[in-house]
Amino acid sequence: MSRVLLARGASGDIVRAVQSQLGFTGASLSGVYNTETFAAVSKFQKSQNIPQIGAVDSETWKLLMTIAAPTVEARILQLTGSFEGHGFTLAQGNYDGAGITWGIIGFTLKGGELGGIIQEIHQQNPDLVQQAFGTNTLQLMDILAMPWKKQEEFANAQSLGANKVRLALPWRTAFRVFGEFPEVQVAQLARSNKNYYQPALAAAKTRGLKTELGIALMFDIHVQNGGISAAAQKRIDDSVAAHPIASEQDLRILIAHAVADSARVQYRDDVLSRKLTMATGTGKVHGGMYMLSNWGLDEFVA
Repeated sequence: MSRVLLARGASGDIVRAVQSQLGFTGASLSGVYNTETFAAVSKFQKSQNIPQIGAVDSETWKLLMTIAAPTVEARILQLTGSFEGHGFTLAQGNYDGAGITWGIIGFTLKGGELGGIIQEIHQQNPDLVQQAFGTNTLQLMDILAMPWKKQEEFANAQSLGANKVRLALPWRTAFRVFGEFPEVQVAQLARSNKNYYQPALAAAKTRGLKTELGIALMFDIHVQNGGISAAAQKRIDDSVAAHPIASEQDLRILIAHAVADSARVQYRDDVLSRKLTMATGTGKVHGGMYMLSNWGLDEFVA
């Protein structure tokens, strides 16, 4: 059965790959499924004598891309990457107490994932680190070996403005260059799979979540919230005991509220809107409207 994999509003590397196959170049190769992409897909579908829906369904993907359709993991990662706003290359300052945040799902200095990827690449291919960070390479490796307090001092010194969002030069440029290397992107994806996606799959199975939306919700919880806290799990268990759940969507909505209620007060509204979007398949995140079926995520069993 043909189903939508990409449509208006989606963005990321999968969209960019489709645009490239359609002949987009330069600024047009935006990675955003916009009006131009819709028109190009419709034109391709007309040339293949298939329904001109303007969205990339599984039939269109097979004819256009000639490779296997993107996995559920890849589609989920594209969506959460959009929420995080980083891609493989963007590094930001200490705006949230995590030091430096960088990469496809926002790997952090405080959490150790950012340093882990750099050290891994430095061991396997030190020239890549040298190419990206140049004369600051030695300082960077020293910083990664320091206690968190010293790392935080460095991050604060390189974070600009009152909100500390923007990372100072040359570090911002260096992290961008580093994230552009294919080897570094592979390392990011491997970390994401091992430390976030696989735990999310296990958590989804434990809680009886079987759909693409259910797994997407659990992945996003692991990325943004570090998993379901004990307090959130107690809220879920108490609610289920008091009111039996009729559907998976009801359970997803319950989980979304429990996770948001257990988040820091200043982040609760953001966490709730983001988690309800995953739970219901539509909603507003960071001011943008999302329809997850256009990202290839729906009520299908994963």
